[in-house]
Amino acid sequence: MSVLSLIYEMIRNLNQQRLRTFLTIFGIMWGTATLILLLAFGMGFRDQTILNMRGMGDDIAIMFPGTTSKAYEGYTAGRRITLRESDVAIMRNQIPELKRVTPEFSRSMVASRGERRNNTSVGGVYPVYGDMRNIYEQEGGRWLNDLDLADRRRVVFLGNKLAERLFESADPVGETIMMNSIPFVVIGVMQDKIQNSSYSQRDMDRAFIPASTFRAITGTDALNNIIYTPIHPELADEVRQKVYDVLGRVHRFDPLDHDSIGIWDTNEFWKFIGVLFLGINGFLGIIGFFTLVVGGIGVANIMFVVVQERTREIGIRRSLGARRISIMSQFFLETFIITGMGAVLGYATGWLLVESLQNLPIREFVGAPYFSPEVGVVAFVVLSLVGFSAGLLPAWRASRLNIIDCLRS
Repeated sequence: MSVLSLIYEMIRNLNQQRLRTFLTIFGIMWGTATLILLLAFGMGFRDQTILNMRGMGDDIAIMFPGTTSKAYEGYTAGRRITLRESDVAIMRNQIPELKRVTPEFSRSMVASRGERRNNTSVGGVYPVYGDMRNIYEQEGGRWLNDLDLADRRRVVFLGNKLAERLFESADPVGETIMMNSIPFVVIGVMQDKIQNSSYSQRDMDRAFIPASTFRAITGTDALNNIIYTPIHPELADEVRQKVYDVLGRVHRFDPLDHDSIGIWDTNEFWKFIGVLFLGINGFLGIIGFFTLVVGGIGVANIMFVVVQERTREIGIRRSLGARRISIMSQFFLETFIITGMGAVLGYATGWLLVESLQNLPIREFVGAPYFSPEVGVVAFVVLSLVGFSAGLLPAWRASRLNIIDCLRS
């Protein structure tokens, strides 16, 4: 029997059992749509979590001064370690695996403009700090530069929410504000960014001035933090231990005493995120898979019924010389056509559901689902397995029926 004949025969058989066919196709359609929707939600959640974390910066580690917990080389435990700018130069020279490293001063100050006042965390930083922390200026302004640092200029870069509180809808660039009663000229305002974690205050609420200016007005050279980035995330652990080794020699503490300097390495978070969302997406995929398997069981049951109903037809065809492979092909083709129709409708339904959920009110936290190539490939592979499994046993049984028993039925 030719392929066209097989298709014609299949359409005729399906048309005779419209309700049964519809319910079977609907089961596959719903299982496919569920699988796509669950995987799309998992991908959206993963990407939103990564986007939220990027507000802190990419692959950065933040160092904090700590207190020694071990006696070392005649020094007692409980000694406070003070980080200084000279430590940054030493790290840069002695740790070649560092891509970038920069100091950060920080202090709470009162920012005011007229009657408007706001307590804010002010950072004294170097120009490289902006790129490391993903801080970018809005159009019309600029970030701190080397001349600001060299000339100890009294210029300030404002977080966007701080700028709104001080200026409302007016353009702050070029205007003067007071920082602890000291005048500063606003040179730029930060672009809005998502940031759900911070080690002092979210950048949208902060102000940033040149590190040299910060030292001049506060009279301190003690750093609050040192921020660094390894040349490759895979070197994060090695770099962290080298930091303890190098600064341990400078400040006379045991390199294994990690209480002396606290290090928050965001690279550890990225490793955790990879494993976490592999598990989450795997779990969601398993739920969708079993939902689709239920539809596949429905297809297999229907095909067993079809084999039972067409036993005599199978016997006649076998007696006229039809081979077993021809019988198997017919029932396999019918199974894949039913599965394929359900899959096409399921893909369309899943895509429509994903698109309709793009504007969720909780998007900032869980993200929005999206139909990615990975989702499509996974759904196709699962559908292929389900279709093959649903068609194999009925087709095998049909091809193995005894001719005489078929003709007697």
